[in-house]
Amino acid sequence: MVSSLQHPTTPAGRDGLAALLARPGEAVVALDFDGTLADIVPDPEQARAHPGAVAALAALAPRVASVAVVTGRPAGVAVRYGGFAGIPGLEHLVVLGHYGAERWDAVTGTVRAAAPHPGVASVRAELPGFLDRAGAWQGVWIEEKGRAVAVHTRRAQDPEGAFEALKGPLGELAVAHGLVLEPGRMVLELRPPGMDKGVALAKYVREVGAGSVLYAGDDLGDLPAFAAVEKLRSDGTPGVLVCSGSTEVPELADRADLAVRGPAGVVEFLTGLARAVREG
Repeated sequence: MVSSLQHPTTPAGRDGLAALLARPGEAVVALDFDGTLADIVPDPEQARAHPGAVAALAALAPRVASVAVVTGRPAGVAVRYGGFAGIPGLEHLVVLGHYGAERWDAVTGTVRAAAPHPGVASVRAELPGFLDRAGAWQGVWIEEKGRAVAVHTRRAQDPEGAFEALKGPLGELAVAHGLVLEPGRMVLELRPPGMDKGVALAKYVREVGAGSVLYAGDDLGDLPAFAAVEKLRSDGTPGVLVCSGSTEVPELADRADLAVRGPAGVVEFLTGLARAVREG
């Protein structure tokens, strides 16, 4: 029943959901991966999609214009960790990896990618010595992301203190190599400018010609995607913003039309949405 679907608390969100339910074949449903479809874990290499995520997406995807996963991870990594390949119902899933610099289409099973930024290789080589000189190795570690590099502080003795201490110096290092620093949940990512989830989402929505859009995310890196949906709404395209609830990122929750309880809540919402569209 449609009544079982959790509804937005804002007028704009309610309008967005109503438009999606009225014309699901024109809707783009876009989602972040880590913290939204997959729980945040101490080691990002161990992250996997919530057990119900693939089934929920497969139930929804054939009934909307497109389902897209928008992530900072390499597209192929998100596909593997999500278990998205070869799933009936997900034949037209798209993964926009590295904030849109890479794209995996389920229909072909291949990844297309732009040329890498040279500054990433330079930072990758310099970063170990940089952290050593800063005395920041205790519990702090580097994640290799191909087209970006990230420094995690979640396992440090004082995660928040390490995060704050490194934010300024890493910002200067990023600028020196023509990159930008993107803070997240106990992670500082150095990546090329012009790469963010808002740019990737807006471009994809234009490509599809969507009549409505829903975006779900959990972190500071999702704020540009939220801003893109807000811009689309101001231009006449209805949209819904869903926060995969986290007390760590109130900035996102404050701008969302609907907050759910992490990846389990996202899966529950997607399952309800698929049912509402089917019964619509």
